[in-house]
Amino acid sequence: MPRTLTLLAAAGVAACLGFPALAGASTPAVDPGQFGGQTQNAWFPLRPGTVYTYRGVKDGLPVKDVVAVTGATKVIQGVRCTVVADRLYAHGRVIERTTDWYATAKDATVWYFGEATATLDPRTGHVKSTDGSFQAGVDGARPGIYMPGKPRPGQSARQEYYRGHAEDHFTVLSSTAHVNTPAASSRNVLLTREFTPLEPAVLDHKLYIRGVGTVLEESVKGPVERLVLQSVHHSR
Repeated sequence: MPRTLTLLAAAGVAACLGFPALAGASTPAVDPGQFGGQTQNAWFPLRPGTVYTYRGVKDGLPVKDVVAVTGATKVIQGVRCTVVADRLYAHGRVIERTTDWYATAKDATVWYFGEATATLDPRTGHVKSTDGSFQAGVDGARPGIYMPGKPRPGQSARQEYYRGHAEDHFTVLSSTAHVNTPAASSRNVLLTREFTPLEPAVLDHKLYIRGVGTVLEESVKGPVERLVLQSVHHSR
């Protein structure tokens, strides 16, 4: 059984910080010259060959989520992005299939350039929906900031923008939260809040351990969803 997550005073932190309205927030212009090299973000590393396995619950089902940082790349708006493959399983069958495109700038800021996502019928494997898919520079979509190079409490940013389809934002709540998972534990965890004006009744928390990446995500408002990191593997 997964060990229990411990979040100390998370609710108090959230209440004290307050959150700016970000629906109209803009993303800085993309400058391909800001990217390139071997820079990694300590809170969200994108090392090819790394595979993260999570377990939890979504839509009332026990699920397994496998996230693989691949060696493939895709050039978007002149920026070479890392391709990350995300597969969500329920009862041994894929129910969601997503390909994400991230790029780390020279200042260690991780940008998000889009995703190709599909919800599948677990019985047939046929695609039921591709809602939420977008690519920066196509049909007015713009990239966002997924993780600051030096995150600090109170920071907010838009992670993505495709009007009416993908409008997620985040706010950093704390860098001293506590977490204990089967794969990693720490007392200096980065805690963020994620939300979107498209679903005002939904609110998520994500936790990151320095040098590891995302270790837990769970809903704190809206439908019950929870994913806990079980293992991290690095290919040679």
